[in-house]
Amino acid sequence: MLHFRCSTVLKEFFEVTLKRPLSGSRQKSWLPTRCSSVDASLRLKVLHAAPHRPGLRTAPCAARFRSYCTKTEGAVEPDEQLKKDGVSREASIDKRRNAGILPSLEDLLFYTVAEGQETIPAHKFLTALKTTGLRSGDPRLKECMDTLKETLRNSSDGVTLDRHQFKKCVQSNIVLLTQAFRKKFIIPDFQSFTSHIDELYESAKPLNEGQVADYIPQLAKFSPDLWAVSLCTVDGQRHTVGDTKVPFCLQSCVKPLKYAIAVHDHGTEYVHSFIGKEPSGLRFNKLFLDDDDKPHNPMVNAGAIVCTSLIEQGASNAERFDYVMNFLKRMAGNEYVGFNNATFQSERETGDRNFAIGYYLKEKKCFPDGTDMTSVLDFYFQLCSIEVTCESASVMAATLANGGICPITGERVLSPEAVRNTLSLMHSCGMYDFSGQFAFHVGLPAKSGVAGGILLVVPNVMGIMCWSPPLDKMGNSVRGIQFCTDLVELFNFHNYDNLKHFAKKHDPRREGGDQRQFFFGPMDYESLQQELALKAPLWKKVAPTESHQDSSTTVVYRMDKVAE
Repeated sequence: MLHFRCSTVLKEFFEVTLKRPLSGSRQKSWLPTRCSSVDASLRLKVLHAAPHRPGLRTAPCAARFRSYCTKTEGAVEPDEQLKKDGVSREASIDKRRNAGILPSLEDLLFYTVAEGQETIPAHKFLTALKTTGLRSGDPRLKECMDTLKETLRNSSDGVTLDRHQFKKCVQSNIVLLTQAFRKKFIIPDFQSFTSHIDELYESAKPLNEGQVADYIPQLAKFSPDLWAVSLCTVDGQRHTVGDTKVPFCLQSCVKPLKYAIAVHDHGTEYVHSFIGKEPSGLRFNKLFLDDDDKPHNPMVNAGAIVCTSLIEQGASNAERFDYVMNFLKRMAGNEYVGFNNATFQSERETGDRNFAIGYYLKEKKCFPDGTDMTSVLDFYFQLCSIEVTCESASVMAATLANGGICPITGERVLSPEAVRNTLSLMHSCGMYDFSGQFAFHVGLPAKSGVAGGILLVVPNVMGIMCWSPPLDKMGNSVRGIQFCTDLVELFNFHNYDNLKHFAKKHDPRREGGDQRQFFFGPMDYESLQQELALKAPLWKKVAPTESHQDSSTTVVYRMDKVAE
């Protein structure tokens, strides 16, 4: 795997601390804490990246932001005279820039991928990009990919790019690409992490216990051999394994999503004037209310039916359905969200228990005034019949993990209040009668559905969708439960794994080796260039070498210092 890592003198080149950002720079409110802020006047266009995640910062650095620089042991300190002498500083920068010696971020990215060659095959760049977890179809890279296609169409061989062509292609997305190749995403060593995910997938695949749900005829048609896992990190890194493109209905996995929409629209106080917050301790479809004659929580059928009645009150069912579909598509980054009419009809024809719950709720005056209960039940069945794939649902889960901002579009879809409340209830009530066991052993917010899906959220890290139709006696996917349990046994994702003095597990959020990440103030493209200039007297690029560490090959560029 290619690493955008430098050694020897180039280490000095990257070891920089920004003393003052450019006067013209300003920080975008949507820019991630691990990304540099960019002035609007620069030629560089920064597309949406992952949002601010306070949990990733340490207390002493609460107001700081991560730049693209890393510090390695044995680094040489900056020239003190240049630091003190402003005139010498500017003169030194101008000298290097005018001489054409100071490389741009685009140049450094080219050298990393080219491995000493003068041209890059386009497929090689795309392969290297995939190893970082980014997809060529990522909406944030659209301009880069469109330019790449146009450049190849007009090139002599239609396959390779020289340095100038490469720079033209990547310059619109250079900040995101630099983050990716410098391993500044939430999962730095993405290939190693996904290899573990594949192992966990294969470990659960042979399980043949459980039965496919048949109380809804359409669900019984799915093969018990189907098994898929997809994940999306808060930085938009993607990985899928198995039958991840097969559509299936969300069923109860839609409950936390529509609850989030209701809280987003109306606020916590209003929503919970109709619905409680406590686990019921009873089956999800029981005709039972709490002491205040309210459904126990929005993750059981009674609470979900009442929650459905709160969305776009007064609108027609067609308008309400379109409203929720639009929300879900935005949560999924405009990936596949569909509707299965056959399942909807099947749900309505076999929904006697839900009709009984509806009439019981109507008798107890659980709905807002003027609610048409039968219309609400139709809408409820429609939402259960919304289709997704593992891939699109993993982006929905990642939007929850990312505080309500979709990782692959950068759009805020849900309020932080709605996300916090949703994750809290998923943690305590999301897994039917297995919720307590799941919270104890896995320690993560999740919601299961009778179609075989498990929507799992690792806050501030990633969202995961597991799907396999065979269910255990609690109504949860057998393979999905096994995967979630194994995941937390291997990685420190459990909510309480990070307690002081606790037994150590793998932490995929940390990069291996002796490199240490540390934090600087806001830094934009031009500021980074100026700071790099301070550390680069005069350099010449020499051929790359291969460094073998931990049984992996790392391409290392060495820069030789020459006399001024």
